[in-house]
Amino acid sequence: MTRATRVRCALSLTVLVLSACVALLVPPRLGLDLRGGTQIVLRTQDTDTVEADAAATDRTLAVLRHRVDALGVTEPTLTRSGENRIIVELPGVRDPEEARDVLGRTAQITFHPVLGTAEASEGTSEGTQRDQAGAGELVLPDESGQPLRLGPAESTGADVAGAEARLDTRQGLGWSVTVDFTGAGEAAWGDLTGRAACAAPGDPARRVAIVLDDEVISAPQMDPSVSCGVGITGGSTQITGEFTAADARELELLISGGALPVPVEPLEHRTIGPTLGAQAIDASARAALIGAALTAVFIVVVYRLLGVLATLALACYALISYAALVALGATLTLPGLAGFALAIGMAVDANVLVFERAREEYAARHRTTVRAALATGFRRALGAIADTNITTLIAAALLFFLASGPVRGFGVTLGLGVLASMFSALVITRTLVGLTIDRRGSRLRPGRSGVATRGRVRSWLDRREPRLMRHRRWWLLLSGVAVVLAAVGIGVRGLDLGVEFTGGRMIEYTTERPVDAEEARAALDGAGLPRAVVHASADGDLTVRTGQLSDAEAAGVGEVVSDLGGETEIVRDEMVGPSLGEEIRTAALVALGVALTAQLGYLAVRFRWTYATAAVLTLAQDALLLVGAFAWLGRPIDGIFLAALLTVIGYSVNDSVVVFDRLRELRASGRGGSFAAHANAAVLQTIPRTVNTGMGALFILTALALLGGGSLTDFALALLIGILVGTASTVFTATPLAVALDAAAEARTARTARPSRSAAAGRRAGGRRSRDG
Repeated sequence: MTRATRVRCALSLTVLVLSACVALLVPPRLGLDLRGGTQIVLRTQDTDTVEADAAATDRTLAVLRHRVDALGVTEPTLTRSGENRIIVELPGVRDPEEARDVLGRTAQITFHPVLGTAEASEGTSEGTQRDQAGAGELVLPDESGQPLRLGPAESTGADVAGAEARLDTRQGLGWSVTVDFTGAGEAAWGDLTGRAACAAPGDPARRVAIVLDDEVISAPQMDPSVSCGVGITGGSTQITGEFTAADARELELLISGGALPVPVEPLEHRTIGPTLGAQAIDASARAALIGAALTAVFIVVVYRLLGVLATLALACYALISYAALVALGATLTLPGLAGFALAIGMAVDANVLVFERAREEYAARHRTTVRAALATGFRRALGAIADTNITTLIAAALLFFLASGPVRGFGVTLGLGVLASMFSALVITRTLVGLTIDRRGSRLRPGRSGVATRGRVRSWLDRREPRLMRHRRWWLLLSGVAVVLAAVGIGVRGLDLGVEFTGGRMIEYTTERPVDAEEARAALDGAGLPRAVVHASADGDLTVRTGQLSDAEAAGVGEVVSDLGGETEIVRDEMVGPSLGEEIRTAALVALGVALTAQLGYLAVRFRWTYATAAVLTLAQDALLLVGAFAWLGRPIDGIFLAALLTVIGYSVNDSVVVFDRLRELRASGRGGSFAAHANAAVLQTIPRTVNTGMGALFILTALALLGGGSLTDFALALLIGILVGTASTVFTATPLAVALDAAAEARTARTARPSRSAAAGRRAGGRRSRDG
């Protein structure tokens, strides 16, 4: 065993042991789409005196966290997103209306003296308040509806240290709320209650009003024990009344929550049923296991002993990437789970690159050994492995920084998967090679190792030697036709944009018996929702997407669905405000533009500009073809589709990078031949890698499409289409386009050089005439 092998072995064992410990001891952090609950997105707003900047949003976040803790939610998550947005995740909470009501209140708590009552018939509108109240006074109804005349506020929620709901079991007085004041609030409360205690029993002026956002939440009478002019001292008071446990806890929550520094506006809410998450986990796990098993069988059949080693490295990859996710506290979401399964299929790519280069080396040098061929394969594949993984990391980084929610989680799992894949292929696989093939040396039969076997795809290509680049104009013409068809689909069929991009509300139901989509659409039309978009599945799932709906209107939709499908359960409820929908739509376009620009910049530095331009134009075509395909199929364009689209961009450019890396190598080798001939050879030499890698991804995606259900099906379908399109476009678009761009560049260079040569010849001729004269 060489020293390098011992070092790699020690590093691999250390990483695997640590990964196993983390995987066994640290539970995964599941997103709400997997464990159920409610997510609410709030936006802080400016006031006349306070700007809703990052500092104000952080202070607001602290107050909201206190309120959420008082709700008793297990493991809530509150994070600031950007400068003025707060994302609240409440696992297990199935009533978004209640949560929004508590969180959305600005909670400007004030304490007022009660001056008397107002005429009930005059109401409590703003105009009535101005008519009845004097300067600085206010008219508001108390808990029973009786309008009260209130004096100016003498204390605010900023003076409240805390509140607590208590049950008096000794004296049987029931529930009460104890309020503690701090600082100047103690003296203000004592003065306010001291003046109220001077009024006669039964006089409204003996009451003190606690007002939350222009609503009297409590107006207690002063107890006879409170002395006139002295009031309640000691900084603590008790509010009693006919409270239920829920009333007392709500009052405690509202008082102790304090005042928000700035108002908040609910932008979005999503409610996911726990059964949907459990089904998604089961479906993804089954798909991952089946897909990984098929991938392992395929790799072993193709690469024999090397395939066995790659399968072991693949298992190590899955363990390392999962441990990295849970160790970093990354939230595992539904698309993230699918991305993890997909990464297992794609992680074999680096191993395939190495093995194919080793096969080429063994075939080219008849006297070489298996060990030498593999060493050369690892060395020569390193550049392509680095380039392909860096381009994927660029896509993952863009998902993380430009997206949000589940799509951002997909970017995290994709990025960690790429890093784990590189470690698996370059360290673990090489360690396994050192422990098996290197140790057995010349005793290992080349055929059993998998290196001496050329493979069916390579053998077929060697026999036929297709000259693909001879027909490059036809390939580019067909690519243009495909682009036109995609554009026609988008223009004619339109895009079925999800609520993330349009704003509105989407509710997914599971029904006792299947509901016909047209029947449901007609029933909703009769209920006053003529523009509702309805999708139905054979297993009883029904999705209704509309514009903005109130909770009462959403309940009416549920009644219509129940009439049609029997017993009905809401498994998903998403609401996105129109401004947020426009913002997300803009962010999606920005993410796509930045992705194209970043890929172009990297490839221009790493390769020639002609290669970079061809690759970026091709991946732009692939993105358009995928969008067009979903337009023709009538599938939704939502956040999960965006994740699939950006993944396809990374996959498409990966294929192009592998071909261009080989093309650059052939051009630098000094072998004769035209650029088109070298490009044709580069394509033929890399097709076996493309086929074998693509098969691993296709096994996983097919399993996800068949077993995933719901949004996982659309996600897998998008990736299936994207991978097939991306694989074909590398051969029939990117490479022919690179040849065409190179020819155009050479022609332009020749035209530029021709006048220069003519001018130089003229100067030489003129000089000869002068000398002759």
